[in-house]
Amino acid sequence: MGSRGRPRGGRIPEPEPDPEPEPVPAPVETGGRAERRRLARRVKRRRRTRRVGEVPLLIIVALCIALVLKTFLVQAFFIPSGSMEQTIRIGDRVLVDKLTPWFGSKVERGQVVVFKDPGGWLKGEAARPAEDPVGVKQIKETLTFIGLLPSADEQDLIKRVIGVGGDTVVCCDAEGRVTVNGTALDEPYVSPGNAPSEIRFEVRVPKGRLFVMGDHRANSADSRYHLDEAFDGTIDENGLVGQAVVIAWPFDHWRKLEQPATFRSVPDPAPSGRRGRRRRRRGPPFA
Repeated sequence: MGSRGRPRGGRIPEPEPDPEPEPVPAPVETGGRAERRRLARRVKRRRRTRRVGEVPLLIIVALCIALVLKTFLVQAFFIPSGSMEQTIRIGDRVLVDKLTPWFGSKVERGQVVVFKDPGGWLKGEAARPAEDPVGVKQIKETLTFIGLLPSADEQDLIKRVIGVGGDTVVCCDAEGRVTVNGTALDEPYVSPGNAPSEIRFEVRVPKGRLFVMGDHRANSADSRYHLDEAFDGTIDENGLVGQAVVIAWPFDHWRKLEQPATFRSVPDPAPSGRRGRRRRRRGPPFA
C-alpha cells in the first residue's frame, strides 16, 4: 500500500524547463524623433542660406560706413606732385581729419592742410607717380574702386599754413628766413637745397584767410605765386577740406604730420586796421 502512487523504478521525473521567452522586437522609432532630426537639418540649411544672403547686405553696410567716414570723419588723399617734398612725396597717401572743424577748431600755423583749388592753382602742379608693380597696382585699383584708397584724380591741393588771419608774413630777414609777426621761422622741413623763398614779399593775411606754402619751395605754386591776385594769394578758410594728420601709404614712409615747434613761438598779431604792403622781386617764375 505504501508504494502506491510512486512511479515505477522509484524515480521522480525532472521538471520540464521553462520555454525560452520570445525575443522582444526593437522599438520602432517614433515619428517624433525622426521629425526632430528632419527639422534640425532644415534649420541648418536655412541658416546657411541666410548667411549667404546676408553677405551682400554686409557689403552694402560696410560701403555706407566707409562713405560716412569719408564724408564727415577721415578721408584719404593721393599726392600727385612734389610740392611738399621731402615731407610728403609723389604717390603718398595721406589721411585728412575732416571731423575736428565740426567742433569749431581753428587752423593753426604750421599745420598741413588740404583745400579746394581756389582757381587755377592746380595748373602745373600735377605729376605722374611712379608705376606700381604688377599685383600691387591691381590691389590699389580695387581698393580705390570700393573707396578704401583715394583716386589719383583728386582736384585738391596740399600745403603748409604759414600765416593765419591777421598775421604779417615777410620774406625775408637779414639771414634769408621767412618771418611771421616779426619772428623768424626755423624750417627744417623745407626740401634740402631750397631757400626759404626766392620771391620777396610782405603780406598781411586778411581775417578768415590763410597764407600757405609748399615744403618744396622751388617747386610749389603756392600763395607766393599768386601775390598779384585778389587777397594777395591767400586762401579762404571755408575752402579747406581738412588737416592732413598722417602719411598712411606707403608703409615705409608712414609718419605723423605734426605742427613744427618753430610756430609755437610766433606771437599773435598786433591789432591794426592797416593792411600791410606786399613786395615781389622780379625774376623768372619758379616751377
